[in-house]
Amino acid sequence: MTDEIRPPLEESEEVADAIEDDVAVDAFITGGSADPDNPEFLAPGEEPVVRTGADQPWDPEDLAVAEGRDPTPANVERARQELEQDGAAAIERTVP
Repeated sequence: MTDEIRPPLEESEEVADAIEDDVAVDAFITGGSADPDNPEFLAPGEEPVVRTGADQPWDPEDLAVAEGRDPTPANVERARQELEQDGAAAIERTVP
């Protein structure tokens, strides 16, 4: 039996191939969102743009389904009354 001396694992050909196949994370950056190193600040008095669920029109059927109910005539009527009475607040409670 011969004792073969092997190089350390990190010097093996398989590890070298795996390292060569690695791609730097920077290659995936597309510039889509704010950069934590260079944040964008609002001007004094400027309000942030915030979009909520009530920014779009809602039908009573939509509200009933968003609340997890089947759009039966009774549930749709209840949602219609809720929209009529509370307006956007009815939507904000369900879809903030």
